[in-house]
Amino acid sequence: MARRELRDDQWKHIKDVLPGKASDPGRTATDNRKFVDAVLWIARTGAQWHELPESFGARNSVFQRYNQWSNAGV
Repeated sequence: MARRELRDDQWKHIKDVLPGKASDPGRTATDNRKFVDAVLWIARTGAQWHELPESFGARNSVFQRYNQWSNAGV
């Protein structure tokens, strides 16, 4: 079972406004939910990026995506 920071009902409310959907131009996101859960885990725990559990994906990839979304104002 995947580690989740968001409940299913919470995810349902935000999933369609995030970039990277199949209908968006450019690259389609592999797993927006896992990425959002990773960012929320960092925020909740106060941990540094290098402490992100492997279950959330490659730490550097998550960090780089966070920077891209942050710079884009997402």
